[in-house]
Amino acid sequence: MSSKIKLVVVGNGPVGHNFLEYLVESGQSENYQVTVFGEEPIPAYDRVHLTAWFKNQSVKDINMVHDDFYPRNNFALHTGDKVTQIDRFKRVVIAESGIEVSYDKIILATGSFPFVPPVPGHQRDNVFVYRTIDDLEKITAAAKTAKIGTVIGGGLLGLEAAKAVMDLGLKTHVVEFAPRLMAVQVDDGGGKMLSKKIEDLGVSVHTQKNTQNISDGDGAFHKMSFADGSELETDLIVFSAGIRPRDELARQAGLGMGARGGVVINNNCLTSDPDIYAIGEVALWDNKIYGLIAPGWAMAHAAVDHLTGTGTSEFLWC
Repeated sequence: MSSKIKLVVVGNGPVGHNFLEYLVESGQSENYQVTVFGEEPIPAYDRVHLTAWFKNQSVKDINMVHDDFYPRNNFALHTGDKVTQIDRFKRVVIAESGIEVSYDKIILATGSFPFVPPVPGHQRDNVFVYRTIDDLEKITAAAKTAKIGTVIGGGLLGLEAAKAVMDLGLKTHVVEFAPRLMAVQVDDGGGKMLSKKIEDLGVSVHTQKNTQNISDGDGAFHKMSFADGSELETDLIVFSAGIRPRDELARQAGLGMGARGGVVINNNCLTSDPDIYAIGEVALWDNKIYGLIAPGWAMAHAAVDHLTGTGTSEFLWC
């Protein structure tokens, strides 16, 4: 009978993998029987630098996992298998494949999903999001028969997506609802400078545009109609309009949730269940969801420190 603590990590994105790396660095990983579930068919890769995939169209360029990381540390990894249920009474997690794994502790690192506004026409062909390798493959395939591409969303990820679309050889547009690009990060002056630099690269910037409808175009695949009466024709559309926490598993398990979603955590990244932690973009701390990698890694470290009792860090983000 193993005396090791049974630890299940749900989510194998950058934050979930950083948790595992820090657990190994803590020197305590041998005390845990670790099982990791990842929904995607490949191990963790760097979502922050997705555009690097386009260079060789190979995950090797953004891979975060050394080939022997999991076997060397005796971690069991299940890729392409989504956890669909946490049974807190039986203390097991159940995956889509039917696998059941018992647990003593759980790390929820399920991340987020791209928010697509319910604009009429958003479900048309050649409309994409920018989140996974699978998304990039679909965008690349569609670009082969396209001339114009448009990104809806002028935040940091939206601009990265626009760079990718432009590199695919398409005339590229960025459509932003706010009065400026990166409205959260820069002021009006900075927004004007940023727009000029983006346009100097050959990308057309359209701010204060509220997309009302996506329909058949006259000279392109789509026609985007805006609230101010203007229109834009484009062959493919990429939504990059923010994120929402992947909190459906936490809801199913009956964990404490925020009014607008997200799993409520304390400074140690513990949820309302003292045996379940949440880290990354699924976690709600101080009524905030952090869509950046640095807070996610800080959460991962705080969770390891509390779980193992070997450190004193807490998640306190300003």
